[in-house]
Formats: sequence, C-alpha cells, structure tokens
Amino acid sequence: MESTTNENFFKDKVLGHPAGLFVLFFTEMWERFSYYGMRAILVIFLTGAILGDNPGWAWTTPAALSLLGTYAMLVYLTPLLGGWLADNVIGYKRAVVIGALLMTLGHASMAIETPTSLYIGIALLILGNGFFKPNMTSIISKMYEGHDEKKDGAFNIFYMGVNAGAFIGIMLCGWVGEKVGWSYGFGLAGIFMFLGMLQFYFAQSLFGKIGDKPVKDKIEIEETGANTAKEPKKVVKLNHFSVLDYVLIAIFSVSAVIFIINDPLSKIGDIQSFNFTIAGMTDSLFFALLAAVSFIVLLIVRIPRYVAIERDRMIAFAIFCIFTVFFWAAFEQAAGSLPLYTRDFTDRILEGGAATAFKMVDLIVTVVPLLIITYVLISLFRKTYTRIGLSNVILGFSFVIVWAIVIYKLYIEFQSTETEVPVTWFAILNSLFIIIFAPLFTKWWDSRYNPPASVKYFLGLALLGVGFAFLAFGARNVPAGAESASLSMAWLVFAYLFHTLGELCLSPMGLSYLSKLIPARMIAFMFGVYYLAIAIGNKLAHYVGGDIEKITQEYSLSTFFLIFTFIPIGLGLVSLLLHPLLKRLMHGVR
Repeated sequence: MESTTNENFFKDKVLGHPAGLFVLFFTEMWERFSYYGMRAILVIFLTGAILGDNPGWAWTTPAALSLLGTYAMLVYLTPLLGGWLADNVIGYKRAVVIGALLMTLGHASMAIETPTSLYIGIALLILGNGFFKPNMTSIISKMYEGHDEKKDGAFNIFYMGVNAGAFIGIMLCGWVGEKVGWSYGFGLAGIFMFLGMLQFYFAQSLFGKIGDKPVKDKIEIEETGANTAKEPKKVVKLNHFSVLDYVLIAIFSVSAVIFIINDPLSKIGDIQSFNFTIAGMTDSLFFALLAAVSFIVLLIVRIPRYVAIERDRMIAFAIFCIFTVFFWAAFEQAAGSLPLYTRDFTDRILEGGAATAFKMVDLIVTVVPLLIITYVLISLFRKTYTRIGLSNVILGFSFVIVWAIVIYKLYIEFQSTETEVPVTWFAILNSLFIIIFAPLFTKWWDSRYNPPASVKYFLGLALLGVGFAFLAFGARNVPAGAESASLSMAWLVFAYLFHTLGELCLSPMGLSYLSKLIPARMIAFMFGVYYLAIAIGNKLAHYVGGDIEKITQEYSLSTFFLIFTFIPIGLGLVSLLLHPLLKRLMHGVR
C-alpha cells in the first residue's frame, strides 16, 4: 500500500522530482532564513555600543558568545528528543508545524529587545528547532521509499534550499538589522518563519498519510505474531547497559547540564551557581571536563563489549567524532569571533570605483540566486496551484516581500557614493561558495578518485586551518592590545573560501559513515554521539572565541587566529597518520 501511495507523488513532477519535495524545500528555506538571519546579527547586536544611531547592549564578548554557544549546543541536542516524539507520538507533519510555530514566537519575542524577552525567545527557538529539524528529512525519506535511486538527487535539491535560506536570511536580516534597526532584523526572521509555517500547513494534503500521527497496524501485528509462532526469532541484546554505564551517563548528564546553565549565568549575570575553584579551574570548566571525561570513559567501557567487527567500526566512527568536535570548534568562529573581527579590524569603507565594483558584485550575488529560486517557485505553482492554492499564495506573497526588500536595499546602496560593507555581508560567502562548489565535490566523490575517509578528514581540517592562516597573516602587524585596525577585506574572503572547501570535504561525511559503519540497531545511540560531537564543537567554539579580546590584549590578534590554524592542521595530519589503523577498523567500508 505504501509503495502505491508513493507512486502518486511522482505523477506531478517539478524539475524531475515530486512537487512535495519543493514544498519541503521552501519550508526548510524559510526556517534556515530565520535561523541564520537571527544568528548573523545576534553577537554584533549584543556587543554593540550602547549609544549611537542603532545602539546595541554593550555586553562583553565572553557574555555574548557564552549565550550563543549554549544556544548553538542545544540546537543540536533537542532534535534527538523531537525526532523520537515525532516517530512515536505526534507524527512528522505535526512536529514540523509545532516547531515552526514555537520558532515564530521565539523570533517575535527577541524583536521586543528586553533581556527577559531575549531569553524567552532563545528558549522557544531551541525547543522549536527540536521539533522541526529532524522531521523534514524524515518526510523526504518516507516519500522516496521505493525510489532509492532518486534519493541522492532529492537531498541535493533539499540542501540547496538550506543554503538558499541561509544566504537570503543573512543578506536581508543582516542588512535590515545593521542599517535599519536590530528589532526589525529579528522581526523579519520571525515573519518569514511564520509564513513558512503557513505555507507548509496548507500544503499537508500533498503528502497524503506520510508524516501523520503513528498508529499501530493490527493486521501487521497479527501477521508478525503468526510468523513468529512458526519461526521464533532470537532477539539477542549484545550489549546490555550495565550499572556502570548508567552511572557514567548520569554523571555526564548532570555535569553537562550544570555547565550549560552555569557558563552563561556566570558570564552574563555574574551568578555563580557553585562558586568554587579546583586546581585553577572555575566551577564551569570543572563540570565541562567532568562531563567530557565521563562520556569518554563510557565509550571506552561500552564499545569493547560489542562483537569484533562492530566494535572496530564503532571505534573508527568515534575517532571521526573527535575530529568533528575540533572541526566545528574552529569553523563556528564564523558566528562568534569572526563578526567581531569584521566589525573592529576590517576596513569596510569603499569609495569611487571600489564602491561601484562592490555594488555590482552585491547586485549579481543577490539577484541571480533569487531569480533561480523564483523560477523554481513558478515551476511549483504550475504543477500544484489547483491542489494547494492557498499554500502557493502564501509562498508567492513571501517572495513579493523578499523582492521588495531586495529592491529597496539595492536602491539605497546605489544612491550613496560611499559604501560601508555590512558586517553580516561576509557571512553569505559560505552559502555562496557551497552553491558554487558543491556540484564539483559531488562529482569528485562519485568518481574513481574518491579519497578514503582519513584523507577527507585531513583535507577538511587542513583547508579550515589554511583559512585561519590567511587571517593570522593579515593581522600580523596588529600590535598586542589593539582594539581596532583597518585590514583588507580580502583576508576574510579567502578565509570563508577555504573554510567552505573544508566544510564540503568533512561535513557530509559524518552521517554518511554513520550509515555505513554502524548496524541499524545501534544507529540511534551513535547518531546521538555524532550530534553530541557537533554540539560540543559549537559550545567549545564560542567558549574559546569569547577570549578573543583577552588573547589580543595579552598576545596579539594574529596569535588568536594561529590557534585555529595549527590545531586543525595538526589534527588533519593525525588523521592521515591514522589511515592504516582506520582502514583496518573499517573492515572494507569506504
């Protein structure tokens, strides 16, 4: 019955794929618009001067990045719970709508611009993301059952929506936030999240029963029972959770929660939950290390209890997770310390021919992607307007707003002879470079020159380090203690280029190797480990990034970036050296 239903999806095609895929494409696009749009302006708003035309809150850098780090960490952990609830209780479609509504309320709360509304808004965004994020891909997987040969193309299109949303969100929320007012930037993120929710809500009929609230099929249970009676299956749990496992999980969970809560409390409100120091470590750092040690010990005592091949492959995946932590700890400086570097140490004022050249580049990179996405929108209209007319009207209205803001933005920018490049403009380079280079990397991975895992992790980490090397070289003459400088914007462009190339080498590998190395019955546990690695990397990024001013004062700005140059490159070389071991541990998996 399921495969017959799925065949119906492929009757009305848009660009060779079911129309439902493009409903998900645009829904995810608006969610990424709101997420990246808000994130692009959060730190520069919090740390901005309290006086001026567009005042910020004058928070310290450690306080602002501590909040961002906790937010980013929880954004990667709540989908584990949201995915379980959707699978077992509420269904994918309802989870997406609930998540989008919570995030809409979160952005609206942040637009009020009071400390209380900020914290409430961030909490709602974290909860909403947990419901929304894992269930979009679940709907795609269900929709393409029986059409595995089309899945890769479907996910490529879907992730283009992710990057398109990030690109447009950073561009518009960033420009509106910086040039018009922070509240308008946060509010704009909320408006498009709300429109994205409505667009998806009124298009649910397109997905049939896929994503509905899960129900147990009595016939299937009876058949399973009959089969089991004839041929009883032995269900063997190869690795029961022991008392020690539970104790370690409890220590890890309690310590992690204390750290996640205590770190921002101590830096934002000077509220010390425990207020002690051990061996020179603050209470926050102590609980962070205790959580890390207890989790590593859990893996060390648990993984060897599996049978040999499964054990080896899980060890290999755990090693990849360690590399993943440090990759994201460096890469996510893009959301924290890099905007501060861009604002305080980069010459963003352009005049004459340079200003005109930038305006033309900005026009091209703004309008061309929008034209392509608008073409996809029109193609969707043609196939689905009679079936989901209201959804399409809302989607079309969303694009009218986008085009209106873009035209207004370009009009304002072309009126002035002098141009100040927005701090947030550089963040769009990551999405732009992904859109340009992703097809090339896909062809590379599909060719006979596809490198082994250890080489991909080496390339990802090394390219990331090279990106920071450009920033370190550019800042070589900035003296210790300097609070501002006028460095070339070219260093930022090179940094974002190499960071993106590194991301394309390493980021897609995690879930790919999870599916290849881990048996189905253990995927949930190791999926949690992988997402935990990304979450820790995000928190670590902003925990260390919060010290940019301290390191710049005591050493130099160049020293700060050299930290993120040497550590990734060093770990990349370790990955290469581990190639023979990893090859053995993976037992033929490529």
